[in-house]
Amino acid sequence: MPQTSSQFFSTLGLMMSLSVTFASQAAAPVSSDASAAKAVLQRVTGSPLSHVDMTLVSDNNTDDWYQVSAQHGVLNISGNSNNAITYGAYQYLRSQGSLSVSWEGKRVALPQNYADVTPFKVSSPFAERAYLNVCAYGYTTPWWDWSRWQQEIDWMAIHGVNNPVAMEGQEYVWQQLWREFGVADQQLADYFSGPAFAPWQRMGNIEGHQGPLPQSWIDKKHQLQLKILGRMAELGMEPVVPAFSGYVPKQFKTLFPDAKIYEMPKWSGFAHETYWLDPADPLFAKVAKRFIELYTQAYGKHKYYLSDAFNEMLPPVSKTNREADLADYGQRLYQSIHQAAPEATWVMQGWMFGADQAFWDDKAVAAFLSKIPDDKMMIHDIGNDRFHVWQGTDGFKGKPWIFGFIHNYGGSDPIYGDFGDYVTQLNTVTTAKNAGDLQGFGVFPEGLHSNSIVYEFLFDLPWQQQPDINQWYQQYSQARYGKSTAELQAAWPQLVKGVYQVAYWHSRWWEGSAGAYLLMKRPTAATAEFPAHPGDLTQLDTGINQWLSFANDYANAPLFQYDLVDLVKQSVSLHSDALLQQAVAAYQAGDINAGDAAANKFAVLLTKLDKLMGLHQETLHTWLSDAAAYGDNPQEKSYYVHNAKLQITQWGGTKLKDYASKAWQGMYADYYLPRWQLYLQQLRQAQISKQPLDDAAAQQALIDWETHWINDPSIPAQEIPHAPVTLARELMQLVAK
Repeated sequence: MPQTSSQFFSTLGLMMSLSVTFASQAAAPVSSDASAAKAVLQRVTGSPLSHVDMTLVSDNNTDDWYQVSAQHGVLNISGNSNNAITYGAYQYLRSQGSLSVSWEGKRVALPQNYADVTPFKVSSPFAERAYLNVCAYGYTTPWWDWSRWQQEIDWMAIHGVNNPVAMEGQEYVWQQLWREFGVADQQLADYFSGPAFAPWQRMGNIEGHQGPLPQSWIDKKHQLQLKILGRMAELGMEPVVPAFSGYVPKQFKTLFPDAKIYEMPKWSGFAHETYWLDPADPLFAKVAKRFIELYTQAYGKHKYYLSDAFNEMLPPVSKTNREADLADYGQRLYQSIHQAAPEATWVMQGWMFGADQAFWDDKAVAAFLSKIPDDKMMIHDIGNDRFHVWQGTDGFKGKPWIFGFIHNYGGSDPIYGDFGDYVTQLNTVTTAKNAGDLQGFGVFPEGLHSNSIVYEFLFDLPWQQQPDINQWYQQYSQARYGKSTAELQAAWPQLVKGVYQVAYWHSRWWEGSAGAYLLMKRPTAATAEFPAHPGDLTQLDTGINQWLSFANDYANAPLFQYDLVDLVKQSVSLHSDALLQQAVAAYQAGDINAGDAAANKFAVLLTKLDKLMGLHQETLHTWLSDAAAYGDNPQEKSYYVHNAKLQITQWGGTKLKDYASKAWQGMYADYYLPRWQLYLQQLRQAQISKQPLDDAAAQQALIDWETHWINDPSIPAQEIPHAPVTLARELMQLVAK
């Protein structure tokens, strides 16, 4: 039977483990010893760890640290936090080639006894090690259950995360809040957006998009958040939870006619506006206080509260008094949290300062932050793979902040990263005189389940800021595959030049589409003008062919095959982009034969690639099956499947199409290929009939086709390839012709 993504994670892990279990454990209070840390490693390895001791040490050191030693066959990991202990244990076992854990699966090869280790101590200067983006709760987690979340929290723990963004379960509180302020249930049904679009509802970008939200989803997420926060507390993590940022249901304008409520500009091509309550209005403080009171009743007290009032939405300010207005907004947003949680810290994302930098100049940023106590704010500067806001704001004017990268946009999954740039940027910020009160390092992906190697590397940087990248890869591959031969190491430089020197995925946004590759963007007449992707495809192909030459040596390493498929996916997708450009250019020039040749080769490549991608953790089948499984009845199942299909295709509005495009089995052959074939056929027919292509009609035909595909409730089967290496070799031979 085809598997869901959660089932795949567990099954592949079992394949690679000596003995692996995923035992659920109820949430518990913070432990005064290292039992919580050891429980993480026991779940991850499936071993009782009888020859591993873990010790929690209380001290006054402000830096997290761990110490490793071994004597008489027993490994001892000590540290001053459970988080440091779990990371230290994982780092040491990984360095010995004994353990590798990723979203795709794991390899466990623990020794019976441990060789003596002279004690050594490692510390991190970063008090906060943050993780997750609010958008990940739409692009990745809407269908997650506790089993999957437990795996993710364990992953966080062994990667040193102590400051996760925890956004599940908040609709349970919003629902109570809006009811208390007089919003009727039917009006709430029109207000909440669907599960796959909940994050943007929460940020005030949209409302009522693809709802109504089932009560069962709200209730399930409430119970889930209780477990999530309980486990995080066990491990000493300090999660970031939501606060009120000002966005209210439309009905507030009727319920409170005297309140100062702004109709905000429509976001990203959406037809519906949202509504923002001015923080100066007395009603704002009442709503904000009550939200935190209700949240506390539901989930307990917390230290960090996230409030982003202007995420890709410009604040309403007067032309003559802009700075004063912004200063008042900042002060009142802070006070709205402080009144209900006086010891808490207001967290905001620095994204808005970069995304709308024409508005947020130095004066605007300084004004907005000016009236907020320095010790009561934390800025997550998430976008340093695109913007460098900290440099233009002198480290956010003295406010504590966390430096980090989004890396993954839209949950889309091409291969890319820039190991050298990450090291350089971190070195730059930690030695800069204008870095201000830098307190942490973070990775804030909008979606998960891709590029695991990048995240493994990034979360090592808070503990080792200047790693030898080649040595790091040798240890990584040894742990992940069970060995790291000279041939494998020799192929690494080609892969770096091919895909791991890409600081940002510059060709993602083009001509109003945001697909991972050209083949994932809605076709247009401008296709032939598409710019080259970053990276070096020739070097990538060289590296892949080197891997294929010694693939038989890794026949018993499932994660080697998984990574090989990922590399081939990248190569074939880029070659397919070139074929599309050739086909469009040929048809536009009237060369039907050349156009047909390119189009036919494109179809062969995508059909074969689609089969190969069945090896991967996520497919269209798993995404839709997970969505359907979250429903309690046929109507909910159908609704969730529609939500899931819409998000990865048209999304909503007019500007977000293909933003969450996916390199999945089922998407290549059943969505991207026929969509392009429809367009190419229209272009071809126009040339044959000697008539110019009606571009508006062609675009509408594509939209109609997409809509029909989205409305089809069927879930395709998953086909796992029996000989992935052979199929990969065939594909690389085809692209070389």
